[in-house]
Amino acid sequence: MSIYIALLRGINVGGHNKIIMAELRSSLEQLGLHNVKTYIQSGNILFESEENEELLQTKIHEKIKEDFGISSAVVIRTADEIQQIVNQSPFSNQEISEAEQSCKGECLHVALLPAAPSKVNSDIFLSYANERELSVIDGRNVYLLFYDSIRNSKLGNHLKKLEIPATVRNWKTLIKLSSMVEEFKHKKSEQ
Repeated sequence: MSIYIALLRGINVGGHNKIIMAELRSSLEQLGLHNVKTYIQSGNILFESEENEELLQTKIHEKIKEDFGISSAVVIRTADEIQQIVNQSPFSNQEISEAEQSCKGECLHVALLPAAPSKVNSDIFLSYANERELSVIDGRNVYLLFYDSIRNSKLGNHLKKLEIPATVRNWKTLIKLSSMVEEFKHKKSEQ
């Protein structure tokens, strides 16, 4: 069995698309997912499955639509992919530290996509980057570093230029998901 993390787009944001996490866990267990755990209310789900990513993405999307009436993009990463995202930040500690000093809220984010964007769309998106809003695209992951705020950033608002649905997580959430993966692996090794 593989360990996966499913990240839902637009769940429990601004009072819209409300899903109670206990109900979501129960719903996904009905799909045959094992050891389902959630983190905070924004749709971060850790689980085990023998199925492949593409099939899981479709099944989870359809189950949420059926049980909750919400059509949410589902992005899936393996446990190893989450670890790589956290371990391979393209920004230096100095850049992150400088951004933290001036940013309102979290400065480092990753937009996770179900597929890598085209070169053309990547170039269009990256044309909005500037000295206060930095981005690096690494396959299906778009690293974003803000010196002001993601909320009113041109770069953040232009993720749609990639023409692939993205779900964004701040760095603290990704660190927590990474630690949940490690705890999960540790418990499994003790069994």
